Amino acid sequence: MEPLLETAKRNAAKHPKPVDQLFMYGTAGFRCRADLLDSTLFRMGLLAVLRSKATKGTIGVMITASHNPEQDNGVKLTEPMGEMLVPEWEAYATSLANARDEDVKEVLREIITGDGIDMDVTANVFLAKDTRPSSYTLSQSLQDGIQTLHGQYTNFGLLTTPQLHYMVRCHNTKGLYGQPTEQGYYTKLSRAYLKLRQLVSASGDRGYSPVIIVDGANGVGALKIQQLLSFLKGTLDISVCNDGTTGKLNEKCGADFVKLLQKCPNGVEAVADVKCVSFDGDADRIVYFYVDKEKKFYLLDGDKLATLFAGYIQNLLTLSGLTLNVGLVQTAYANGSSTQYAVQEIKVPVACVKTGVKHLHHKAAEFDIGVYFEANGHGTVLYSKRAEEAISSASQNNSLSESQRHAAECLQCLVNLTNQTVGDALADMLLVEAILYAKGWNVQQWNSSYTDLPNRQLKVKVKDRTVIRTTDAERQVTAPEGLQDAINKTVSNYRQARSFVRPSGTEDIVRVYAEAETQASADELAKQIALQVFQLAGGIGDPPN
Repeated sequence: MEPLLETAKRNAAKHPKPVDQLFMYGTAGFRCRADLLDSTLFRMGLLAVLRSKATKGTIGVMITASHNPEQDNGVKLTEPMGEMLVPEWEAYATSLANARDEDVKEVLREIITGDGIDMDVTANVFLAKDTRPSSYTLSQSLQDGIQTLHGQYTNFGLLTTPQLHYMVRCHNTKGLYGQPTEQGYYTKLSRAYLKLRQLVSASGDRGYSPVIIVDGANGVGALKIQQLLSFLKGTLDISVCNDGTTGKLNEKCGADFVKLLQKCPNGVEAVADVKCVSFDGDADRIVYFYVDKEKKFYLLDGDKLATLFAGYIQNLLTLSGLTLNVGLVQTAYANGSSTQYAVQEIKVPVACVKTGVKHLHHKAAEFDIGVYFEANGHGTVLYSKRAEEAISSASQNNSLSESQRHAAECLQCLVNLTNQTVGDALADMLLVEAILYAKGWNVQQWNSSYTDLPNRQLKVKVKDRTVIRTTDAERQVTAPEGLQDAINKTVSNYRQARSFVRPSGTEDIVRVYAEAETQASADELAKQIALQVFQLAGGIGDPPN
């Protein structure tokens, strides 16, 4: 082991850490300006090898900064079942990324001895990158780190983040989840999608339209949706805008832009009443939108996807006679109308957790079938082993009635059409389209399932974001003193209103969310709460306006 650690120390000096730069591994991994990440990518190559040895499984490493601007980049590690890195190893990642170059050897030794890692175990790493110009060079740094500790690796080149997660899970389940190739990914999704369409064809179509305009955010999703199309046998009529041939990644386009500004992205000429879809830069988020004949904009975000999925699954369970519990997991950002619709109309219980995909994922796993989405469009469906076995058995049980078995077969298609590892824009889009086809709905009918309460999000720059402390899944503030009382008093002045504030996980800003009966009320409420944060939590710069 000693020679390897000495080599790691020596090679770390070839990838020096920027002076005074602090790195923090969070839900999204590491993200910052790409020119600061060389040392971090090298060290994450080292860490991926150790994590592979510790788990005796293949680990994934994705180079992306998702919805961030093109000049940024980042890196995140994937666990053997395609899930996000466990918290204990997030701490290891942060420690290793921030170590002085000369201390890398000792930090590695602490991880190895602390976790009892057998260095004789063969390490295997899957890696991929998005389309950012910096991704190729950073990929070389990552590979240097892997090779330094004698790890084996497979470089998949350009992939969406969820595709890499899928590959990792397929490999570690020895093909039970699917084939760990791009071809295998497209084949699994398309077969499930086409079979579900066939099963529901008697009741499907009607008002449904297969026409979709896709905003690819000038990212990797724009490339992969075009590859997926060749597997769908002409069932969808898709036009791809912002495909990367012109324009910058995520610049005035993509799911984050559409969600936050609630308007059409640049590069998309929306046609009245035609479905539009926006991916983010690495295609793990998706939102739908459309405009009417008067050019009014309508957003169908993660809340609308979640309730569509949960409602359809709940209905199929009723028809099949299966007794499995379904739950919908949201964050405080979920629109209040979506929560009310889930509980009162489709009869699905709702759980609220802290912001961050890992919190939603873990909570969703507590249900037989857990649907989770953030309002920003990141989400998926989790099926427990019990649920998968019950659905599979029922779909082949000839003693059930034809209608019960048919419903179970539809559920089996949904299981196979879902990327259970992480939010996946491509898989989620096919799920939406299959369900809309089954219901015979157009986009307006889907949108009319419930009406969102108008809302507004703002940011407040503060000297130190840690002065804000929260509880109750970030819906209540416990510090600074007096802020929650001020929020409560202000909210009481508006109808159907609520508001909360939470600190950013990466920068010294406080995020403000407000919703109310009218857009004007939501805007005014958000402004007043932002001013209270500025005054009571150490705001800097100009007051919010």
